Amino acid sequence: MRYLFIVISFFVFVQLLHAQTVNPDYDSTLAKKFGADDYGMKSYVFVILKTGSNTTTDKAFIDSCFAGHMANIFRLVDEGKLIVAGPFGKNDNSYRGLFIFNVSTIEEAKKLVETDPAINSKLLDADLYNWYGSAALPEYLEAALKIGKYKIN
Repeated sequence: MRYLFIVISFFVFVQLLHAQTVNPDYDSTLAKKFGADDYGMKSYVFVILKTGSNTTTDKAFIDSCFAGHMANIFRLVDEGKLIVAGPFGKNDNSYRGLFIFNVSTIEEAKKLVETDPAINSKLLDADLYNWYGSAALPEYLEAALKIGKYKIN
């Protein structure tokens, strides 16, 4: 009988350790809209852009590729596929910037990366990683478009 008490106590203890509190502010409609799991999270693909192998000094070519890079970024944002993009400051790793794609697989993100002229021309290379983050991340885009005094073209 004592053994049974110890076993039952152990299982109750384990259950208490894994107990979860229900969020009183949970909005199932919003969670569904963003594709959130029970923790308010979802899968994305995080991309680190770094200096590519093309060492050309042709300014017109470089300018054209990066103009296409920016146009591609805005297109992907408009399509809801890209939710974060931005450059890094100078660093020792040759990291140039990042993307967070609103897709759940590396394969999907590779197809999106292939549409970037700066990557296709090897001015930039991309390392892709699965990333698990807040499903509400896309929500900031609406505000982001309203807080910049100047529009980036």
